[in-house]
Amino acid sequence: MGECFNGDPAYVGPYQNYVTALFNYPMYYTIQNVFGSHQSMYQIRTRYNNEANYFTDIDALGVFVDNHDNPRFLYNFPFNNVGLKQALVFSLTSRGIPFVYYGDEQYYAGGPDPACRESLWQAYNTNSDIYKMIAKVNAQRKKSAIWNYSYVERYADDTFFAFSKGEFLVALTNGSATQSRQITYSPFPNGVVICNIFYPTTDC
Repeated sequence: MGECFNGDPAYVGPYQNYVTALFNYPMYYTIQNVFGSHQSMYQIRTRYNNEANYFTDIDALGVFVDNHDNPRFLYNFPFNNVGLKQALVFSLTSRGIPFVYYGDEQYYAGGPDPACRESLWQAYNTNSDIYKMIAKVNAQRKKSAIWNYSYVERYADDTFFAFSKGEFLVALTNGSATQSRQITYSPFPNGVVICNIFYPTTDC
């Protein structure tokens, strides 16, 4: 996995001619904008459309929220735990190869390097809600084998974004948690019961 620390796909894209797998730094900045600063979620669509002009394979790019070179998400956006969760779900399920930086599952909020390289062994809590969320998404990701299916955008507006891979549907918001949308362009045929992995029912 190569790294070109730059947010411009026109600059990073040509590196894929030499190193197939690169970290998707342009998308990193979009993730920060959308889920941290609550900017329009249309930026995700715009980012992908723009990257298609410069990368030879978007699905071979590493997707990440935090890493060892940058202040953590929660340092830049203090107490935005919900935003971090949404960002992590996006990174685990969108186009590319997901990378979760250690400590995100403990709500670490370290600042500029080396403060973002905190030790983990004294605070490793497998019962934290975000640890369990990541585990649940990973388990369903594996069960649905989403890497075998193409990414399809299903809905987008300023505060809501939905996409699918096969019959794995992801719906994200960066605004109020009580939002609702009617998604008419879905991957499911009529009559299919859809299960929410975070609020499963007896039908799941």
